[in-house]
Amino acid sequence: MSKMVNSPRHWFILGSLISILAAAGILWQGAVGQDRTSPQDAQAIAQARGMSRAFRSAANKVMPTVVKIWTTTKPVRVENPHGLRGENPLEGTPLEEFFNEDRMPGSGFRQFTPPQQGVGSGVIIDAKGIILTNNHVVSNADEVRVELADGRQFTATDIHTDEQTDLAVVRIKADAPLPAARLGNSDRMEIGDWVLAIGNPFELQTSVSAGIISGKGRALRPRSDSSFGARTNFLQTDAAINPGNSGGPLVNLDGEVIGINTAIKSSTGGYQGVGFAVPSNVASWVTRQLIETGNVRRAYLGVQIGQIDVRVADKLGVPPGRGVLVAEIYPDTPAAAAGFKFGDVILTFAGQPVNNPRQLQAVVERSAFGSKQKVEIIRDGRATELTVVVKPLPENFGTASVSPAAPNPRRSAPTRHVDELGLEVGALTDEIARELGYQGLSGVVVTEVDSDGIAARAGIGEGMLIRQVAKKDVGTVAQFEAAMKKQSLKDGILLLVRANNRNHYIVLQRS
Repeated sequence: MSKMVNSPRHWFILGSLISILAAAGILWQGAVGQDRTSPQDAQAIAQARGMSRAFRSAANKVMPTVVKIWTTTKPVRVENPHGLRGENPLEGTPLEEFFNEDRMPGSGFRQFTPPQQGVGSGVIIDAKGIILTNNHVVSNADEVRVELADGRQFTATDIHTDEQTDLAVVRIKADAPLPAARLGNSDRMEIGDWVLAIGNPFELQTSVSAGIISGKGRALRPRSDSSFGARTNFLQTDAAINPGNSGGPLVNLDGEVIGINTAIKSSTGGYQGVGFAVPSNVASWVTRQLIETGNVRRAYLGVQIGQIDVRVADKLGVPPGRGVLVAEIYPDTPAAAAGFKFGDVILTFAGQPVNNPRQLQAVVERSAFGSKQKVEIIRDGRATELTVVVKPLPENFGTASVSPAAPNPRRSAPTRHVDELGLEVGALTDEIARELGYQGLSGVVVTEVDSDGIAARAGIGEGMLIRQVAKKDVGTVAQFEAAMKKQSLKDGILLLVRANNRNHYIVLQRS
């Protein structure tokens, strides 16, 4: 045995085995070390998996209720689309038949717009076949087809819309109850809460994207030719919303619909991280009326309202960021009967704080007709309370034409130039009042503004009517001058001005 052990050959074999075993031990220890997960990492992974399960659960609850909406608009005949005059110039020639306006729609005398097709999304909110979507998805469509998540297709039997919230209700007739989503409470959503956007972007069936609520109370500027979203405070989200998502649900982690995806803000037309959804509480209120009556009726006060900036708030004795300014009270309205005055600042309505015009509009319009509501206001720096009985909003209420352009300053005599302000004002003559729509009002007209003066920087322009200085009426140039002498540009001068049929406050202050 000793000879065998002491043999050089066996020494070599033994050494090799030891090296192999040592290397195997090192590799095994390394593998064991790699498999080890720290308690902190394990906890983080468990939390991530928990979030995935929450997303999965919420998506599974709602996906069966999400539908694809196809719309078709038939061709529309357009008479003389290119502005050509007279009859067919080829009439009476051998070519007349080939350019017959009925056989040749593209001849220029009579054309038909091509048929339009669109696609969007919707969500079933009632097992009887009631679907909630956007107005802009189905408006002006001659045919609306609905494709369910299981592939079945139906033609809509009834459609009701509300342009001002961009919502619509579509009905279909199914043989059996359909899966329906539950509307949640959008008021409980806070910035930072997780949400899922579900829909059919780019015609991709039932796609889900995740994000958070990134803003609340957003106002979108409607196009000049529509009132799109004019009465909605939108939820903002960074969950991806793309063309085709419109009308689909925005969902919380409980699988409740807390918004209807409506619009994106984008320089490219595609997703760039800023999307908007109609809150579910608005959708619930609108939908109930569309189902019951086919239209939406709103309550109103009968006031013109405006946002208050920091400088104006200081002059009115209002805490910064609080309240809505009453800029005008219309006659024979609930506000007039309740005793509202110009310059009142509304702090709460029916016990709810209101800090911007959209908030006030939302809480007022959903009030029960004929109900008495308490309104907390600040008037002349003091808190007081009014009681208003709200009434239904009359049709076409508040529609007013924009004032004409500013007059020639020389037609408004006498005038006075205030060098310190970079401003010239003139008397409000009957002629100027008629031109600018200032009949029945008093004040002085701005006839000239220096481009680099204090007045211009504050937003004053030619043709504006200055009605008050420091909350005191000024009906003549002399009264304007006298009132201005009592004020200090260092402290700021509060002016009440009118332009484009609206009153608002401006503060002149030396920077």
